[in-house]
Amino acid sequence: MRIPAHSVCTAIRDDIVSGVFERGSRLTEEVLARRYGVSRVPVREALRTLESEGFVVTRRHAGACVAEPTEQEAADLLEIRMLLEPLGAARAAQRRTEAHLKVLRGLVRLGQERVRRGEGEDLRSLGGWFHETLAQASGSPALIALLTQLRHKIAWMYAVEQPARPADSWAEHGALVDAVARGDAERARVLATQHAERATAAHRLLRRTDRPGRAADASRVRTSQHAVNTAGVRH
Repeated sequence: MRIPAHSVCTAIRDDIVSGVFERGSRLTEEVLARRYGVSRVPVREALRTLESEGFVVTRRHAGACVAEPTEQEAADLLEIRMLLEPLGAARAAQRRTEAHLKVLRGLVRLGQERVRRGEGEDLRSLGGWFHETLAQASGSPALIALLTQLRHKIAWMYAVEQPARPADSWAEHGALVDAVARGDAERARVLATQHAERATAAHRLLRRTDRPGRAADASRVRTSQHAVNTAGVRH
């Protein structure tokens, strides 16, 4: 059975973002292969991909290690997102399909319903799906890839506070979908810019001490088995 490298890459990236692997910690092929139940070949390919994305660095005498981004690098990510998300929204207004609109409107309805009921547990994930779908609607593979990578890195480096007025946040989502549905690229760009500015204010840079349990998680890596998603695996 051949496990695709992209499945291993996703698993390692998820563990880096969640803090299982601390910043600066070594990532040895042998330990990773055992953890994910694969051979060392897809692990090696995955580490190369993650290095190109900025999650991993190769150090002399140490090999692959989790990157340790600076505060300036983290701040740059938010600034880049504030430039790219409005571009994606404008492109979505020009290229979206009816299927995109159906999903976006459904997510807005779900978000607004959760707010009315006071059920805020999954609002963050709904918001993530909303922005992912909006990026997909841009019809630009390069832009989609950049925005996806930004979301992963920002989730790795920042904690995000829930908005004080979640109803306002979802009203902004609804207005953005209306502009996209009308094909109003400039209005979509303006609304996405305003939304990104407000969202940025809720981000707080994560420190190592913000995840006290992750050292214990990392210590279990040597013995744990973490199966990767084998959908589409060749036999």
